[in-house]
Amino acid sequence: MSGAKGLMNVLRTNLGPMGTMKMLVGGAGQIKMTKDGSVLLGEMQIQHPTAALIARAATAMDDETGDGTTSTVIMIGEALAHADELMAEGIHPRTIAEGFDKAATEAIKFLDTRKLPLTPENEREMLDTIAKSSLSTKIQAELVDNLAAGLVDAILTIRKPDEQIDLHMVEVMHMKHKLGSETQFIPGLVLDHGGRHPEMPKYIENCYILACNVSLEYEKSELNSGFYYKTAEQKEKMANAERKTVDDRCHAIVELKNKICPEGSDKHLVVINQKGIDPLSLDILARNGILGLRRAKRRNMERIALCCGGECVNHFDDLNESVLGYAGKVHEHVLGEEKYTFIEDPKTPMSGTILIKGPNEHTIAQIKEAVRDGLRAVRNAIEDGCVVAGAGDFESAAKVHLDHFADSSEVKNQLTPCIKAFGDALMGVPKVLAESAAEGGAAPALRHTLLRHQREAYGTESRFGLDLDAGCVTDPVAAGVVDNFRVKRQQLEATAVIATQLLLIDEVIKAGGRGAKE
Repeated sequence: MSGAKGLMNVLRTNLGPMGTMKMLVGGAGQIKMTKDGSVLLGEMQIQHPTAALIARAATAMDDETGDGTTSTVIMIGEALAHADELMAEGIHPRTIAEGFDKAATEAIKFLDTRKLPLTPENEREMLDTIAKSSLSTKIQAELVDNLAAGLVDAILTIRKPDEQIDLHMVEVMHMKHKLGSETQFIPGLVLDHGGRHPEMPKYIENCYILACNVSLEYEKSELNSGFYYKTAEQKEKMANAERKTVDDRCHAIVELKNKICPEGSDKHLVVINQKGIDPLSLDILARNGILGLRRAKRRNMERIALCCGGECVNHFDDLNESVLGYAGKVHEHVLGEEKYTFIEDPKTPMSGTILIKGPNEHTIAQIKEAVRDGLRAVRNAIEDGCVVAGAGDFESAAKVHLDHFADSSEVKNQLTPCIKAFGDALMGVPKVLAESAAEGGAAPALRHTLLRHQREAYGTESRFGLDLDAGCVTDPVAAGVVDNFRVKRQQLEATAVIATQLLLIDEVIKAGGRGAKE
């Protein structure tokens, strides 16, 4: 119990947009500031076995849904605290576990009645709202609006009908440059390298894109071999024969370029190769006005095909226009010693790049964590087809519902206090939110006001949550605060499963004896 309460007390002040931050200090003096529960639990040194178990379960949930880590830890800690009180009154842990399971099952059924479905008319608005709700708890308010719109654009760009959304098709690139407010979504690609030849074009428009996985560099033979010659002519002939294969590939590219981009036209060719391009090959491409990029990441080759069209070729036999993609413009951006290549204005992009900018590593890391969670929040909303009201609405409404359910004839008398205790555990989230919104004795009053509104509106579709800025009760949907349906469901299941499992442990025994070795 003490481990769960200790972990809860560490994380509870992080919850919500008004939550505080934690400073992580590494063994070598590295400093990291964050309020992301998943980052904290992943990097904290946790010795207590109970706390370590809760941390692993919460971070596993975050890997799937991208949110809800801090809330889950708080709800588990509150559930165990209330269970401790029930055991002090003489109720057996098995009875408490049965009551928690029954309460969680009923709360999940109640959650289905609180869904707000996404429709074609309100989808964009709801997705913007869920993105803002996710981001506002992790980054400064002035960055939220612009970044939320970019995340929604990114997900809608890569979405395909009747297929799961693959978040790997969104490239997240960062540049230590200017301000975090200039972070943006680009419906194209940003590659973290540029042309390796000084005479290659830096800015071109109306571009054909050739994506390939073909070696354009001289490769040594895999076996030990030797060439024997008697004259300089023989040596020259052998050297030319060695280069011939690579030169033929370069000339195939040049022939294709001359065919599709005749002299005097405004069209250009860009070659993006997953393998290497040696200096001699780069020279051939540069002399013919072709931009060549080498050592592209394998994942980017998939993105290029989705973004610009065309396909990635593995050989240059029968090379023709059908394998080429298209981009409106390709340009290079030099930042210090680093080069970035922007591929923009494709015709039908199915992939894109979120370009994160910031003046320092801390800002970039913070935005990157927020982007990761925000992308998952938008994806979850689309795949669920619904959202639920946030700001403590569901937790307080579920508390009122479980109180009614516990007093009903469906429930055995001995389970009534256990079900009500689970409802009280759910109120841990609104309790922490109220403490951050109000000072001193105003927090309990605000929490009781929320519960009073929920009791009066029980059985209706009215929704009430906490307005943290004004310190009052408001409609969270109208205020633009919503949560993912699957996150709430996972929280309820995780809280019940982990709390009941921990309740049934009566002894912690150190393993590693002779029997364990055998």
